[in-house]
Amino acid sequence: MTDIHPIRDEADYERALAEIDKIIQQNPDGNTPDAERLELLSLLVSDYEAKHYPIQPPDDPVEVILFFMDQKGLTRKELEPYLGNKARVSDVLNRRRSLSLNMIRRLSAGLGIPADLLIGPLSHTPRQPRSGARVYPAP
Repeated sequence: MTDIHPIRDEADYERALAEIDKIIQQNPDGNTPDAERLELLSLLVSDYEAKHYPIQPPDDPVEVILFFMDQKGLTRKELEPYLGNKARVSDVLNRRRSLSLNMIRRLSAGLGIPADLLIGPLSHTPRQPRSGARVYPAP
């Protein structure tokens, strides 16, 4: 066993992961030195990963819904109370219809999906005025 030290580079990171795997295979329990070592190494690895491999939140609300469906074992039918009838669920999941504010609220409250993940980024540029429409300058 080596001393625990900060993870400064990929080599340190790989060594820490290998040691974590080794400790897990030994199945430490309780307040043993191995269990404490595992906890410390896990914290160091987590910190290194957060700095060097940040996870970006998804920018597609449909992907978020599909992920939650997979995690909770939900079917399309079970989305109907949140999105509407079968056709509406199909339209949303096939990206033919955007989520409405009410849909976002129901999904968030009912399934615990964070609303900010369902809003997604602005996917298009602002609409241009119709041809012949009057455009007034900003005051």
